[in-house]
Formats: sequence, structure tokens, C-alpha cells
Amino acid sequence: MNTKTRDFNLIKLASLTLLLLAGASTVKAEDVAENRLNMTSQGSAKERNGELVEQEFAALKTTGSRSTTTRSSAQQKLTSNAPAAPNVDFWVYDASVELFSDFDRDGYYSGIDLSFDVDTIYTAADVYAVIYLSLDFGPWNEYAVTEDFTIFGTSGNDEYYVESELVSGYVTGDYDILIELYDAFDGAFVASYGPDDNSSLSFLPLEDAARDAPDTTTQIVVNSGGGGSFGLLTLLALVAGVTVRRWS
Repeated sequence: MNTKTRDFNLIKLASLTLLLLAGASTVKAEDVAENRLNMTSQGSAKERNGELVEQEFAALKTTGSRSTTTRSSAQQKLTSNAPAAPNVDFWVYDASVELFSDFDRDGYYSGIDLSFDVDTIYTAADVYAVIYLSLDFGPWNEYAVTEDFTIFGTSGNDEYYVESELVSGYVTGDYDILIELYDAFDGAFVASYGPDDNSSLSFLPLEDAARDAPDTTTQIVVNSGGGGSFGLLTLLALVAGVTVRRWS
């Protein structure tokens, strides 16, 4: 490799490094407390053809009790001081969760695929679900709200799914999931299902997609060969001062 070609390759490598460093700085700046952003699809678990929709929520709460941070607890305060009690006419029969998207392979995922089967004593009923995440046993944080959907008695064919990509606002850690169900007719709380009911909804290793980026740290080792060296300061000076032109 001649000197001209070698030096041009070094300049390209330094330029790429500066761009990567600038990108890393941008991500860190966005890590400051921010609203949470998710991309979510939902619908019948049998069909799985829900439209992908953006949902935004307030910044993640990480401290305080999680016993009074859900919609059901707020609803109960309006009527009495007694703890919120589920309606025995509705219940969650089962739920399962599958995590996806771990691009940096650190064991923490940015995608949640949650499915649950709701049953009722009625032939059919319309409900909706509010779904929460709790970091390290902290307060519950809403991360998805479903549309109204219909359940049919104790049928196993009406399972519902909520698939979410955590885009931003979720620090790396272990999370629990809680599902709360509400009557679509009057908005009354009717059932809940969480880590105390199913261990698969607990200790889920999660982080947002911004923190799930592959490691792009690049180490530059320059050896000009034949004596002497091409210093980093010289390299950066070349990047700053050179006029980029088309090379054939």
C-alpha cells in the first residue's frame, strides 16, 4: 500500500470514529429523565394482525410504593378507603410473556410480547386492559393500554396479545408486569393478574432500544511502519483540515 492510499484510509477511519463518538454523545444526552415511548401492536392472539401504534407515557417512576400507583387504586379512593377488590365475574386464566430484541447481547431485551386469556361467567363481555411495569419492586408504570376487546365465557380461543418495543425512557434493570382489567361498559376495575399470580411476569430483564444498541466503540491503532508514527493529533488535524474530494 502506498503512502497516499494509507493516509487516506487513516483519514476515513478517523472520520468514522468522530461520527461514532458524536452519536454516543447524542444517546447519553437523551438518557436524562424523559417521557417513555413505546411502539405497540395488539389484538387477537390467533390472528396477530394489529397495527403498530406509538404510545407515550410519563417518565419512569422508580421510587415509592407500588401498592397505590395503579388506576384501580385511584378508582377505589373515589368510593372508599378499602383496598380495590376484583369482580369475581371476571378473571385472568393465564398469561405468558416472551422477550425479544437484544442487539447488544447483554441479556437485557427491549421487546415484550405479552399474551393473556381473560374469562368471565357471562356468555360474552367487553373489557380493556391497562398493563404496567415495575422496576426493582418500585411503583407501577403504565406501558400499554389496550382497545376494548370481547371475551367469550371461558373460551380458550379469545386470547389477547400486546407486543411492545420499548423505544426510550426505560433504564436497564429487572421489571415485573401487572395486568389490570376494566369493564368497557362503565370503566370499573374487574380483575388483576401479576407476578404474585404467575412467576413468568416477574424479574424480566429489560431496557429501551436506545440502550440496546450494539457496542460501536472503535480502537484505532496506527503504525506507519518503517520508523516514525502517525500520531492521533496529526490524524485529527488531517480530518479537520482536509477537503474531501471524490476518489476513483
